[in-house]
Amino acid sequence: MRTARTRTFRSGSSEAIRLPEVAAFGEDVELIVVRSGDVLTVYPTTTSPAELVATLDALPVPTAIECRDVDELPERPSL
Repeated sequence: MRTARTRTFRSGSSEAIRLPEVAAFGEDVELIVVRSGDVLTVYPTTTSPAELVATLDALPVPTAIECRDVDELPERPSL
């Protein structure tokens, strides 16, 4: 786990921090911030189900679909 120090500053009417390079998420990443006492947890938002479906719909359609073999499971005596 990497540790870095930074300071708060004012940005308009908000308090802000600069994320050091070792903790950066990249440009234009939407983040969720959770405060629990003195601890802040910051993580990127997850993709919404609608965005996920749109991404999957944009994938190319396969030319063929391979079917799995049906495996017969042996009968097992009582466990």
